[in-house]
Amino acid sequence: MSSIEAVEKRSPLYAVGTAGKYLILALGTFLTLGPVVWTLWVSLTPSDVETNVTTFGLAAFADVFKKIPVWLYIWNSALVTAIVAVGQMLSAAMAGYVFARFEFRSKKILFSLILATMMVPMQVTIVPVFMLIRGMGLADTLLALIIPALPTAFGTFLMRQYFMGLPAELGEAAEIDGAGPWGTFFKIYLPLSTPGLAIVGILAFNYHWNEFFRPLIMTISDQNFTLPLGLVTLQGNLGTGSVSTVLAGVIISMIPALVVFVFGQKPLRDGLTAGVGK
Repeated sequence: MSSIEAVEKRSPLYAVGTAGKYLILALGTFLTLGPVVWTLWVSLTPSDVETNVTTFGLAAFADVFKKIPVWLYIWNSALVTAIVAVGQMLSAAMAGYVFARFEFRSKKILFSLILATMMVPMQVTIVPVFMLIRGMGLADTLLALIIPALPTAFGTFLMRQYFMGLPAELGEAAEIDGAGPWGTFFKIYLPLSTPGLAIVGILAFNYHWNEFFRPLIMTISDQNFTLPLGLVTLQGNLGTGSVSTVLAGVIISMIPALVVFVFGQKPLRDGLTAGVGK
């Protein structure tokens, strides 16, 4: 450490600046975690409406499982989310590889049209998508939530950029050794694209696990509800004062996303920083 840096750290302005940074970080932490902590605390401290007695425990969580078929909703959400995440990883990898490594007519126009779909809100396309799903006889089924979500414009763009960053010499060497287009893709490029696929999969999981709008439009029967949609049936407890039951359901829905974030944080970070340095 130089003498100039030592003098600067002893100055009052440096201390004020450091305190300001910690204050801003503390404020951001409070605004981010405050609602979550409050939700967890209220769910663990339910109050009896008649006696107005507050107890600490998991009674509100048990009440959630009594009022709605939570395990069914969790299974529906897990099935839809897992298939969509894997499907988006595969479709994005294949489409991104084609746009990155092959030359064909109207390639740039087609890719621009795919990117343009990212600018169209879901609310604009939900009606024609619903008409197509109903025409296929898939209305009020889990397939109505899975099939339209398999293609992903953002994932295609991300994987295209990722494949363009990989050496083209790898594919040329594989072709010399007799590998075809599919063999080159599955044996050479796909294993190298794991960080990019991790980003697509984690983002797809977090989005579709918490998705509410499409299940609300596409499904009618209770047995096809996903967890976010099924938790809406708990809103009647707000009128009876059982707010803890509603918030306990919210906490239950947050646990899988939290687990995926904790275990997927390293692959997500590696995928975002891939190619930054050698």
